[in-house]
Amino acid sequence: MSNQPHINPDGTSDPKLPMSVCLGFGVGTVGVSIMLNGVTTYFPAFMTTVLGKDAEIAGYLLMASKLYDAVADFVIGSMSDKTRSKWGRRRPYLLAGALVSALSFLAIFSPPAMDDDYISLYMFLALILYSTGYSLFNVPYMAMPSEMTGSKYQRSRLLSFRTLFVSLGQILAMAGTAALISWGGADANGYMIMGWVMALVIGSAMFASFLGTAKAPHIEASKEPEPAISWDSLKQIYRNKPFVAIVAAKIFQFLAFASLATTGLLFKLNVLLIGYTGQMQLALAQNIATAVSMPLWLWMERRLGKRNAYIIGLLMMAIGSLSWLTTDSSITTWGIIWRGVISGLGSGGMILLSISMFVDSLAYDREVTGLRREGLLSSVIAIIEKTTFALGVAAVGAYLSFSNYLPTTGGEIVEQPESAVNALYFCFTILPVFFFACNAICISFYKIGGRYPDVKRP
Repeated sequence: MSNQPHINPDGTSDPKLPMSVCLGFGVGTVGVSIMLNGVTTYFPAFMTTVLGKDAEIAGYLLMASKLYDAVADFVIGSMSDKTRSKWGRRRPYLLAGALVSALSFLAIFSPPAMDDDYISLYMFLALILYSTGYSLFNVPYMAMPSEMTGSKYQRSRLLSFRTLFVSLGQILAMAGTAALISWGGADANGYMIMGWVMALVIGSAMFASFLGTAKAPHIEASKEPEPAISWDSLKQIYRNKPFVAIVAAKIFQFLAFASLATTGLLFKLNVLLIGYTGQMQLALAQNIATAVSMPLWLWMERRLGKRNAYIIGLLMMAIGSLSWLTTDSSITTWGIIWRGVISGLGSGGMILLSISMFVDSLAYDREVTGLRREGLLSSVIAIIEKTTFALGVAAVGAYLSFSNYLPTTGGEIVEQPESAVNALYFCFTILPVFFFACNAICISFYKIGGRYPDVKRP
């Protein structure tokens, strides 16, 4: 890295992060995106259209795995804060997470032949393995940006690379997976092919990030033991007001994501009747729009501040969600694409700026407390995200079951009762907008890194 100071738009003079470090860090999120989006999107459909299980069972299994994940996040985050190794605090976990994540994804979508009575237990164990792999990689991974530069702008620049790779990962997770499933027959064989291919991509991307961050700046673990978790330390976290605002906003963000992810594919299969082809078209439109929007959101951040630009992204997501209310099986390819572009642009701002504000809150915590507990705080936010998401998917699954959604086997699509169709409309269009509005209210209390006075240090 060059020792010459680089003047950033935020007035800091930290060295500019090398392109190799930005790319090496960003590529890991390809695997993270496939893990998150692949399972949350396809697991409910796999269970209800291939394995013949009720949507409520699929929701409860995801909920249970996410609740376990919350505990795993806390343990792994705390461990990574204290780890001392020749690879630094975080990178050993990236390597372990790459291996476990790839194996778990394959286990979920390529289950062995077994008695129907045991398939739910098998899926629960596979999801536990999945949650462990995801936490091993993602919690230390998300703690790294706050340690790599002191500049809020350089963090946003670094995370813009991550968001570009999020788009690539989501294209693979939504469009690539749909193409593989459809090519394989849209049945158990199609899901098995998809599982093998994506497991290889997940492992490769995460391992590439482990290698690519070898020269990334980092902070070593403190030689002094960090204070034990106590009520006083939790109150100290609460006094980090920017962090609290992010936590509150994340609750509603992930409730919205839970509703969209659980019903998205089912809405396309059973309401719009566009199948996996429509899924590919929408995913491509959304994620190409997300990728090309990164310079726009960085510009808006500098002009409006992170918080205000984020709220604009929320508004675009809400418009995109509401637009599906006017659709039915007569929707055209153009109708799919323009809706995908709107939601993709909004998603780009939400993803980039929410993570950037979160990372700024980690650096703020280090400044005001002197503690190096980025992994712990990352685990707290991960626990909130996953617990919220878990409760959301379970509630949506139960609501679909209550609305008489009909499960099938072998990938068969049947005519759903009107009550199930109405439930899919509600969960895919109206409910997310309510959560986006609550998200905007919470994030309005975030006061650092924007065109407004910075929050006062305690």
